Amino acid sequence: MIRHFYISDDINELKQVEQELESNGFTEPQIHVLSEHDAEVENHQLHEVQSVLKQDIVHSTEIGSVIGISLAIITLLIAYAMGWTETAAGWMPFIFLSIVIVGFCTWEGGFIGIQQPNVNFKRFQEILRNGKHVFFVDVTPEQERTINNIMKKHPLLQNAGVGEATPHWVVDGQDKFNRFMKFMP
Repeated sequence: MIRHFYISDDINELKQVEQELESNGFTEPQIHVLSEHDAEVENHQLHEVQSVLKQDIVHSTEIGSVIGISLAIITLLIAYAMGWTETAAGWMPFIFLSIVIVGFCTWEGGFIGIQQPNVNFKRFQEILRNGKHVFFVDVTPEQERTINNIMKKHPLLQNAGVGEATPHWVVDGQDKFNRFMKFMP
């Protein structure tokens, strides 16, 4: 999948584009609006980006866990090389220390990520501050022609490029979950 980005300052036009996309087979998990005006997006019943995804929590947590695993391995190697594992205590204290190191670094990475905008949306920070909205759609190769035809009808939407999309299996899973929840009492 490929993510197409568009910029607009007209929330009504975004609503119209979203309706056209959905009537042409696009699903809710494929369509999102990134904006600093969350109330306006919600009032127009657009598919907003969840607040947790506006921050860099996931990316920073992954980085923190990689650092933690690396430090844990180094800790175990140093303990082995220094001969500390040959004492009566053995490996256990160093294994527990390694687990604590991985946990702390992962937590710290997430904590740092809460304080930063999502790495995928950093390039739009100035645009968002100026009151504009970023509309993005995750598109399968089969849907490329459809989105191009729809966007030709909306020349006021400024094309802002493409990027890495949510994996197809995640979008498909979200779509199935949403359909399931609609039929639940």
